[in-house]
Amino acid sequence: MLALLLAAALTAGQVAPAAAPPVVPIRASKVILVGDSTTAVSGGWGGSFCAEHVASFLACVNLARGGRSSGSYRAEGSWALALSEMRTPGFVRTWVVIQFGHNDQPGKPGRSTDLATEFPANLRAYVTETRAAGAVPVLVTPLSRRIYKDGRIDNDLAPWADAVRRVAREMDVPLIDLNALTLAELNANGERWAERFAQLPPTAAPPVAATTETNDTPFAQRKLSFDRTHLGRAGADHVAALMAGALARTVPEMRPMLYPTQPALLPLR
Repeated sequence: MLALLLAAALTAGQVAPAAAPPVVPIRASKVILVGDSTTAVSGGWGGSFCAEHVASFLACVNLARGGRSSGSYRAEGSWALALSEMRTPGFVRTWVVIQFGHNDQPGKPGRSTDLATEFPANLRAYVTETRAAGAVPVLVTPLSRRIYKDGRIDNDLAPWADAVRRVAREMDVPLIDLNALTLAELNANGERWAERFAQLPPTAAPPVAATTETNDTPFAQRKLSFDRTHLGRAGADHVAALMAGALARTVPEMRPMLYPTQPALLPLR
């Protein structure tokens, strides 16, 4: 009897377990990067942007590829892959950040496009098809090259940047003027500062590919060099920070999912 009374008392004193809170469905978005080597991994700002500047609720897919123009990117099928990514269900919003121009310039067989006709037409088609896929296009003017003449940048990409600006105005597309942002910094800080954007110092020899005893399936090899177009780690980090800040200002809906930071390359003293 005593045991029964004790068990009843213990049972009466127990508190019913709290009900588990309801599961809240995720509300995630996506950003897709489309462009050439200056946006791609191992040469552009896109790898650093995806790694360091997006929250976990913003999936970042870098589909930029080296050596591509606004024409060859579509012709080879890369744009079809981007459209497939845009149509993936489950995301609240998908943005497509588009930067071309470097390989659209003359003298690049199979890649060059006509500045007056093909290049803007290609951009308009990307914008129209992005919207038709239910995504939001964001146009980006081409990253400035770091070629100086009499202490100032020789901005050979200015006509292509102007073409991007015109298409953005005509089609009411958010615009990140990366050409203007980088041009201003490069002119303000000078050539020695700009050299730190590159993959290797000006005097460095290209790295020797690593070898192993067994190499049946070799790894991909980075093609590093000093040049005045592509970005090394510090340059990529710097431009990615510029892009994150510019996107937060230009596309306010993205702001809560972005981690803008201070640019990586401080002016030389």
